[in-house]
Amino acid sequence: MVGHKFCEKITDKSDNFRIFVFGEEPRRAYDRVHLSEYFNGKTAEDLSLSHENWYNEKNITLYLGDPVKEIDRDNKTIHSNKGLTLSYDYLVLATGSSAFVPDIPGVDKEGVFVYRTIEDLELIKNYALNAKTGAVLGGGLLGLEAAKALIDLNLEETNVIEFAPRLMPRQIDSTGSLMLQTKLNALGLAIHTNKGTSSIEGTDRIESLKFNDGSELKTDILVISAGIRPRDELAKLCGIEVGTRGGILVNEFMQTSDPSVFAIGECALFNHNIYGLIAPGYEMAEVVAANLCDGNKTFNGFDMSTKLKLIGVDVASFGDPFTSEPDSRSILFEDTHKGIYKRINISNDGKYLLGGILIGEAEAYNMLLQTVNNKIALPPNPEDLILGSRGGNSQTENSGLAGLPDDALICSCEGVSKGQICDSVSLEGCESVDAIKKCTKAGTGCGGCIPMVKDLMLHTMKENGKYVRNVVCEHFQLSRQELYDLIKIHNLKNYEQVLDNVGKGDGCEICKPLVSSLLASIWNDMILKRGNDTAQDSNDRFLANIQKGGTYSVVPRIPGGEIKPDKLVIIGEVAEKYGLYTKITGGQRIDMFGAHLSDLPLIWEELIAAGFESGHAYGKALRTVKSCVGSTWCRFGLHDSVSYAIRIEERYRGLRAPHKLKSAVSGCIRECAEAQSKDFGIIATEKGWNLYVCGNGGSKPQHALLLASDVDSDTCIKYIDRFLMFYIRTADPLTRTAPWLNKMEGGIEYLRNVVVNDSLGMADQWEIEMQNIVDSYQCEWKTAIEDPEIRKRFNHFVNAPTEKDPSIKFDEMRGQKKAANWTTV
Repeated sequence: MVGHKFCEKITDKSDNFRIFVFGEEPRRAYDRVHLSEYFNGKTAEDLSLSHENWYNEKNITLYLGDPVKEIDRDNKTIHSNKGLTLSYDYLVLATGSSAFVPDIPGVDKEGVFVYRTIEDLELIKNYALNAKTGAVLGGGLLGLEAAKALIDLNLEETNVIEFAPRLMPRQIDSTGSLMLQTKLNALGLAIHTNKGTSSIEGTDRIESLKFNDGSELKTDILVISAGIRPRDELAKLCGIEVGTRGGILVNEFMQTSDPSVFAIGECALFNHNIYGLIAPGYEMAEVVAANLCDGNKTFNGFDMSTKLKLIGVDVASFGDPFTSEPDSRSILFEDTHKGIYKRINISNDGKYLLGGILIGEAEAYNMLLQTVNNKIALPPNPEDLILGSRGGNSQTENSGLAGLPDDALICSCEGVSKGQICDSVSLEGCESVDAIKKCTKAGTGCGGCIPMVKDLMLHTMKENGKYVRNVVCEHFQLSRQELYDLIKIHNLKNYEQVLDNVGKGDGCEICKPLVSSLLASIWNDMILKRGNDTAQDSNDRFLANIQKGGTYSVVPRIPGGEIKPDKLVIIGEVAEKYGLYTKITGGQRIDMFGAHLSDLPLIWEELIAAGFESGHAYGKALRTVKSCVGSTWCRFGLHDSVSYAIRIEERYRGLRAPHKLKSAVSGCIRECAEAQSKDFGIIATEKGWNLYVCGNGGSKPQHALLLASDVDSDTCIKYIDRFLMFYIRTADPLTRTAPWLNKMEGGIEYLRNVVVNDSLGMADQWEIEMQNIVDSYQCEWKTAIEDPEIRKRFNHFVNAPTEKDPSIKFDEMRGQKKAANWTTV
């Protein structure tokens, strides 16, 4: 990556160089930062940093699969493995690093891999087909990335072995590491710290790991990710000076002991440091390119702050994360329930931020990093930086952005400053993140700076007096709310009509599903009605969620979680007949997985005949209304929560919205249905019902807030009608009710005024619109199987309707089937 970046930098600055690139690997430079995405379906071409003709266009000669084997410094020539000899004026070594493999007995056994290249990943992927248990040696950044890869390969068990007493010992402290470990354990990852591996056991292939403490761990595959070693062998061979522990010694100009030879990236040793992140490597490439083009740029070390998502968990460290008393003071926030840990270190006088650690929630990372790097004075209550403002006196995000100097480094990967980003907006007219990326390259590296790039763009536009509109996409210069109103005013019924009347161009993957969702919300038509079918998301297109392995899940609605024995029998019979995996969900339904596309209409027919209907598990619609047994059975129950949950679910079933909706009804304050974690939840009181709104679970759980208390059943439904119609009308695309409320000026008090007090005078209209939706409800499964044209789409092969996809494979697990490794199918 660093060698490729040097080619970019120098060709952007000058046409006076003839450049030759030798690569050991058989492919063009690719994105190692996102290497694990190879297991999520990205191809080698997707990861490539350039298109096939890029080197030719830049007048660069590229030799792949032909590493340089010898450097003749006296004659300034290199000799390649395939016998090529070329002379040079300047030589740049960007040989990177190799995986450090500890000298453990048995390390050469079959089933032991390293995690560095695409070829390594292909070997791991193929070997994992016959493996059930996996292990990773190393609990640092790369080790946890490798663990994520094994999880993606559907191993039944994945273990991480770390020699140190905690995970990520170079980035986070003991408390943060423990929090991270707890979250990773919850995701199914087994962590073993303080473990020294004494041997790898097995005959020809790995069978287990033995540890210094006498314990043993069975495993079928081992990935070693215990660190890196700089590739300095070429430098050693030709007499260039290297460090005692490896690495090619360089000065501030990236020159080696030979002034004509430079070293950049993970092979370079500067001031006793090997920099193992991409951003300092890119900065080194810029230094060499600038100086070869008569510039005067130096490398003076680099900030090693980092933010990443490890197996779905935010982890960040910045500045000096470990400084402590007496050199500084620390402020800690720990929430073991949500798995959040935050630490900031401040100077003893309380004026400056020195560094910190964020686990589980790292949205503030970019601004905290800027506060450290630019020595921005702290607010009076520095704890507000991690807790949020409680008194209204803290810096707002925009005031923080405005306070950054123009030379503040926003994108460390590409070395792009705040001033360059703001100039691209003000002077170059870049008014989208994509436009800024093309103009400045900000955000094209690791991507961690993109939220701040977007905030700077919006801030600069507002500073320039521009009205900032949250438009759908380039084809609709309208907000979702404006588009909603125009569709209704012009009585537009399908995507093509909407595009022709209020849009432009051919549409895209952003606006097509959004418009289809609006049409479904407004007109409550069958979503596969001709003219809207091809614009749907893939799940809506087939009225089922596509799952791993290419099969689909079938989720019939079970209102309130109540089901009669005869219907349970039908589900069992259908699942057995079509060979489906069955599971009771957290939302009180029974999911059936592994359905072939062509079997879906047949399955639906049998379920519909038994009285079931679509559960809309595939749509941005009402999913479930969870309930406890309430007063019918429970001695604490105040009201019949099951009957009310069924009434609620049958009223709002099929309702299309900006995002999925979940609800619950609890029969008393003991809250067994968990109503306060739902988009709208209802709890019985002695006088009626309490209505809570705008809660959600997921990656950022949030409790619902009380909207109305002690209301009767009919009034509660009226308020829900108004609340849902207001949400559908005004929320941004793919926004759950919780963030919708968080962004609402006035918060819950304003929402209560709108819904309960009818401050907008819209209550009657919203109730009428909701009743029309309720009255026109249709089961989409039933409509699909009764319409011959719609039914045709459920054939995998057009010319062979009864044949199933032969590439779909299954494995057995606990007496049921599961999808085989779908990335290799």
